[in-house]
Amino acid sequence: MALQTCTLNLDRTSKELRPHGNLGFPCAGYSSHYTDSPEDTIPWHWHEELEMIYLESGQMKVKIPSKSVLLEQGDCIVINTNILHSCTALLECHLHSLVFSPALITGNADSVFAEKYMGPLLSCDAFSAHFIKADSGGHRAAQWFCAAFDALAKDSYGFEFTVRENLSRICLFLYGEFRPETDPGNGPLNQDNLRIRNMLEYIHRNFSEDLSLADIAKAADISERECLRCFQKTIQLSPIQYLLKYRIMQGAQMLLKNPADSISETASLCGFDSPSNFARLFKRFYNCTPREYRNRNFRYSR
Repeated sequence: MALQTCTLNLDRTSKELRPHGNLGFPCAGYSSHYTDSPEDTIPWHWHEELEMIYLESGQMKVKIPSKSVLLEQGDCIVINTNILHSCTALLECHLHSLVFSPALITGNADSVFAEKYMGPLLSCDAFSAHFIKADSGGHRAAQWFCAAFDALAKDSYGFEFTVRENLSRICLFLYGEFRPETDPGNGPLNQDNLRIRNMLEYIHRNFSEDLSLADIAKAADISERECLRCFQKTIQLSPIQYLLKYRIMQGAQMLLKNPADSISETASLCGFDSPSNFARLFKRFYNCTPREYRNRNFRYSR
């Protein structure tokens, strides 16, 4: 089973829409190289599958709500289902990842694997993500990951068995780590996680409009003060900082997707009241003007 290229297709709630694997084998592997350039950032997103990332080389900062982890060569992180996360390389890095449905491990939803192990693990409030240092007692999990990833990447005979066996070992390891804190019921998602999703959806749907802090807070039915706290706690940005960053990133995509549009038209489409304000913030983020960005990427694509 060939590795896939790591590209995101997100809906307005930042949920990843791209399928990972297929119904028969719901698991996909990715091998990706990243630099610290703005366009290489993996934006905030979430998916219904578990994800395990192994850093092959370099350094990468992985963020989840309320936490930031620095991965170095040989380190791993496992991210729970439905958890927002983003990644940024420090200089450059190369990562391997496996994104898989819990159904790969449990089979039938009524199986003992689902009811006794995976259900309590996935609904455990303490398990949003688990960081595994290369030199820690959890290094076996990295070895299991590498065995699963290599089998999938090489399309080895019976790789499906090897992948499922080693991912099952990892899931059992995680269950052991969080067992004292597991809840046998399917508890609700963390309240801040739900609130931030609602507010991100509102921003993504209306980013071209004249949005205020009050508008964003209203999307989650909370006060402006609580909105500020929620953003700072979960993604370490204020709502307006996130809005401006999202507008700039959308503007960068528009510059390349619609080369016939003027810079002024692009600025207006992504919510800026003046081309000069758009250009100033764009240069701060991408270290070049919108025109330079468009020309540079056009030449590169040729």
